[in-house]
Amino acid sequence: MTLSFEKNDITKVHADAIVNAANNTLLGGGGVDGAIHRSAGDELLKECITLGGCETGDAKITKGYNLPAKYVIHTVGPIYIDGKHNEAEMLTKCYKSCLKLAKENNIHSIAFPLISAGVYGYPKVEAINVAVNAIKDFFKSDDYDIVVKIILYDGRND
Repeated sequence: MTLSFEKNDITKVHADAIVNAANNTLLGGGGVDGAIHRSAGDELLKECITLGGCETGDAKITKGYNLPAKYVIHTVGPIYIDGKHNEAEMLTKCYKSCLKLAKENNIHSIAFPLISAGVYGYPKVEAINVAVNAIKDFFKSDDYDIVVKIILYDGRND
């Protein structure tokens, strides 16, 4: 496993899978979710309708359609309140659920946005720490060969 950070627009990343920081409906929204749905095209929405939503911390997979990535793994991060409402545990579960799906689908490169650090209000430094620790912890007990990127977007990556 290799882990790196990259400033980029996740909809432009070439990887086997990208992760969508989705809402519970999986039907599109703002931020990363809206950008992925717009870039992937209407077929993504049609497939997401068949999935019946997703619980916070869980993940579901779809095709990538018009994206450079073959797959989109959708996960629902926690809304940050104050750090005392199991936010870190739920965010950790997001990363691990996505990596588990990646392994099950023979995905060898995956790009994550900084889950919950946008409109869900998770402080960015804390979100990075949770992400890195969750990814490292997942691979402590697994030797699956995968390239993991955390994509940081600042609105000026175009």
